[in-house]
Amino acid sequence: VQLQASGGGLVQPGGSLSISCAASTNIAILYDMAWYRQAPGKQRELVANITRDGTAVYDDSVKGRFTISRDNANKMSYLHMNDLKPEDTAIYYCNAQGTPYSDPIYLYEYWGQGTLVTVSS
Repeated sequence: VQLQASGGGLVQPGGSLSISCAASTNIAILYDMAWYRQAPGKQRELVANITRDGTAVYDDSVKGRFTISRDNANKMSYLHMNDLKPEDTAIYYCNAQGTPYSDPIYLYEYWGQGTLVTVSS
């Protein structure tokens, strides 16, 4: 597993939750890192993306409520979620583009296994 997501759980509407993504030590350099989510019966969608220098973009549905961040030294990304709504319920997947030590010429796309976030009272 090249990316490991963690931190999901059950939270009440209006609550907050942070999830994190740890990249494998096999990955030499991480470029864009992102969070996607997939709700039941829906397609996977991009939630937020952050470049290596920290420029972030968000889906309109989460702007002002979610914040993506990263720690380049520790090869981590985070998604801080505030004012959660029932429609935020989904499996959240971390994603990254990077190069492994074993093949530094090519750019790979990595996916985590997903972490479930449930927003319900």
